[in-house]
Amino acid sequence: MSPWGWFLLQTLCLLPTGAAPRRGAPASANCELKPQQSELNSFLWTIKRDPPSYFFGTIHVPYTRVWDFIPDNSKEAFQQSSIVYFELDLTDPYTISALTSCQMLPQGENLQDVLPRDIYCRLKRHLEYVKLMMPSWMTPDQRGKGLYADYLFNAIAGNWERKRPVWVMLMVNSLTEVDIKSRGVPVLDLYLAQEAERLRKQTGAVEKVEEQCHPLNGLNFSQVIFALNQTLLQQESLRAGSLQIPYTTEDLIKHYNCGDLSSVIFSHDSSQVPNFINATLPPQERVTAQEIDSYFRQELIYKRNERMGKRVKALLEEFPDKGFFFAFGAGHFMGNNTVLDVLRREGYEGDE
Repeated sequence: MSPWGWFLLQTLCLLPTGAAPRRGAPASANCELKPQQSELNSFLWTIKRDPPSYFFGTIHVPYTRVWDFIPDNSKEAFQQSSIVYFELDLTDPYTISALTSCQMLPQGENLQDVLPRDIYCRLKRHLEYVKLMMPSWMTPDQRGKGLYADYLFNAIAGNWERKRPVWVMLMVNSLTEVDIKSRGVPVLDLYLAQEAERLRKQTGAVEKVEEQCHPLNGLNFSQVIFALNQTLLQQESLRAGSLQIPYTTEDLIKHYNCGDLSSVIFSHDSSQVPNFINATLPPQERVTAQEIDSYFRQELIYKRNERMGKRVKALLEEFPDKGFFFAFGAGHFMGNNTVLDVLRREGYEGDE
């Protein structure tokens, strides 16, 4: 999973996972063809060997929104595998501290010193609005679990003036009413990591924090300012009620629960970076948006797929008698140059 998916991990870890998800027939996912539960969500791939190993595609949403739609064969593959690997080691405190330090401006610098004055003022005004609104955004269920708005705001946005602009952009993107309502329930990756620990499985990671984090800090200053300005414009339009976001978290969940393997929105979930390409942008700004999209696609999807695939191969070779379950963002298995393609190139056979 990508770093900015985990930079709010302490928020997600606030509460125990609580009761098991509800049983019985899942609620309708409103899929076009209304398939049976057993045919839904085919984000499981088998690596043919003895014992078999598996790839499983996740998305970064509360596990309770998708768990009932994940078919039994995926859950059985998880249960049967003795070793579970993730993108990052989600249960290691070092992961959190390394992500936190990666987000910070150099010692002695503040956002006010580096941002254009008008953007800084708009950012400050927007965060004041979010803080004011947050109590009304929270659900009775969250309040019942002891989550308080001030605590949640500080957990997500505390120390924002010391963060690099690119991380502030991602933070603003996640400070929406829909996202706030989902806090306090572990996202799917974290839930699987907690389950693996509970079941005393061996766990590990195929990436280091720095490998996920440094590409974000590699955007040049004008690209970062463009991205932050676009994010603020989008949030300001949402506040004014004049904008509909083309892809929402609800769309992502529906595509996932319906087993839609072709959807473009998974790549943005796996890179955790918003799509800035917009038909209404002036030509020069559209070029900037395309440069950012292309940079992130290369750095946060393709290069990582290559590295992750090679590390998976090394693990399979080092432990030929072990069954692995690799849980990575679904976007790493779709499109071109996927993790699966890397393994196939290395001579491994697999099926869906």
